[in-house]
Amino acid sequence: MESESILQFLENKTILVTGSTGLLGKALVEKILRVQPNVKKLYLLLRASDSNSANQRMHSEVLGKEVFRVLRQTRGNDFESFISEKLVAVDGDVSYENLGIKDFNLREQMWKDLDFIVNSAATTNFYERYDVSLATNTSGVLNVLNFAKKCVELKLLLHVSTAYVCGEKEGLILEKAFHMGETLKKTCSKLDFDMEKKLVVEKLNKLQTEGAAEATITRTMRDFGMERAKLFGWPNTYVFSKAMGEMCLLEQSKDNLPVVIIRPTMITSTYKEPFPGWIEGLRTIDSVIVGYGKGAVTCFVTNPKLIFDLIPVDLVINAIIMAIVVNGTQLSNNIIYHVGSSLRNPVNISQIHEFLFKYFTKHPLTRKNGELIKVGKATLFNDMTTFQVYMAFRYRLPLKMLQLVNIASFQYFGEVYKVYNHKLKTVMRLVDLYRPYLLSKGTFDDINSEELRLKAQESCSEVDMLNFDPKCIDWEDYIINTHIPGLQKYVIN
Repeated sequence: MESESILQFLENKTILVTGSTGLLGKALVEKILRVQPNVKKLYLLLRASDSNSANQRMHSEVLGKEVFRVLRQTRGNDFESFISEKLVAVDGDVSYENLGIKDFNLREQMWKDLDFIVNSAATTNFYERYDVSLATNTSGVLNVLNFAKKCVELKLLLHVSTAYVCGEKEGLILEKAFHMGETLKKTCSKLDFDMEKKLVVEKLNKLQTEGAAEATITRTMRDFGMERAKLFGWPNTYVFSKAMGEMCLLEQSKDNLPVVIIRPTMITSTYKEPFPGWIEGLRTIDSVIVGYGKGAVTCFVTNPKLIFDLIPVDLVINAIIMAIVVNGTQLSNNIIYHVGSSLRNPVNISQIHEFLFKYFTKHPLTRKNGELIKVGKATLFNDMTTFQVYMAFRYRLPLKMLQLVNIASFQYFGEVYKVYNHKLKTVMRLVDLYRPYLLSKGTFDDINSEELRLKAQESCSEVDMLNFDPKCIDWEDYIINTHIPGLQKYVIN
């Protein structure tokens, strides 16, 4: 790769981006348009009933977001004309053959013109319905691959996965591929994607034959996904379906189509670009941060010494762009990149706890009545058993007694009971959701990503623009002065 040509490489290229309404998708679109305005065309696949609806979604759910503020300011009055020239909203869905693109002429044009495909479409709900997760996170990957095989000029298919396809493995976790049928624990059942699809169809047919209500079907299919995930060793439906997506992708990709898999760890707000602190939605660590700031989380199950692997979203985007450029110029065979911080710039849970205490002590949140919320140091437990005993004596037993007193006193203590019951439910829900991550003893190896970083450093003029080295992050400064303020501005408020 010539040192001056990293961004030049994207000039006059045509790229399909799936999942463009998600955090990573819109951040990628914004970055490409901002740093390489001479890109030829970006096709954005969006779920919509027709092209007009897709265009409306693109303008409201992608371009209308705060992350495009800098680009709007930079382009000024020609922003709309620039966008109409560079972006094409495509109505479709990765869960369907040919990505659900009904317009034959548009499909033919895309197959002829596309240089790269970035698949970031996913349902990231840990407890999603199993049929929904499989359709997007597994079948969707196969549909993207089959679409890619029809593209005559395609140089690379990049798939965004997650580092947590590893499940609850400990020690150094390698940038290693999954193979179809591979499981994370020994079981008498064989993991086979076609069988999983068949089981889903049978389960749905049975529920529909029984006349089950939609709420019952949703609950049953969520439980079924968790059951299947845990049978094979994964902690939830999300990472299980993403792991199967990787298996299908690598098993059915062809030799002359380079495939790259990006596995980010826990994604947080922007570190620097297009401006610090931008984030959308409550991501993995953020639910705990907000719960703590609101006084709802006063205890948690986690080992204070364990490393929490965080990575800002703009560093992930830089890694994606570098992976496209480097692997799009050479024939690579199914390379995987971990994009995280646990190996090169680790931050542990005790440190994060201290940062949160500092921030919310100095900048407390307020209740609806204007009362400031005081936070204290949370009680941390190393294991579930100790935590459950504590919760039983500290919350469950007193709540049961308060409930009885409340009934006897004609709901006199109703508000008190409501507040403490909400705290209990909040903590238990977060513990159940994030236990595999808060008790994770794994460190993500990033030897492939380090090689990618070294290639980025060859470009002296662009190395800062495409930096994804986690060593640049001062965690205390970032969390206190960037991430939490960003959460407050873009999510909490």
